[in-house]
Amino acid sequence: MASLGAMFADYAFHHQTRGNKWCHRIGIPLIMFSLIGMLGRIPLLGLEWLLVDAALLLIGVVTVVYLRLDWRFGAIMLAASIAMWALGRMVPLPLHVAMFAAGWVLQFVGHGVYEKRKPAFFTNLMHLLVGPLWIVNDAVHLIDETAPQPAGEAR
Repeated sequence: MASLGAMFADYAFHHQTRGNKWCHRIGIPLIMFSLIGMLGRIPLLGLEWLLVDAALLLIGVVTVVYLRLDWRFGAIMLAASIAMWALGRMVPLPLHVAMFAAGWVLQFVGHGVYEKRKPAFFTNLMHLLVGPLWIVNDAVHLIDETAPQPAGEAR
């Protein structure tokens, strides 16, 4: 697995325009919140003392990946994901569906209208996990994302 700094550099290379960045700043949290909210309605394990739904399973798996990349981002994303899970339970399912669709529309508008290139996750699925970390880093600036662009790609 590449370093988080290298992943951010690659992600930033695919997200250079102001419009695309704003579409992602709004769209990615919408997608995350609504996905967690929808998956939170799918029970997986129900014992007297333990209730696990699909959202908690996803949060657990993704948290392991995030912690392996950087413990600070893993901790921030775990806290944010649990908050989204708790709040998402109060939002009606049709609203989650609408937010999920709106978030994806923003992603494709950002790439189609502003960036004029396909989303990076079409060639590297890891970008689906890097995107939320990039949004967090945009807010708290833990890692410098201005590392050199990936080899072999010129703009």
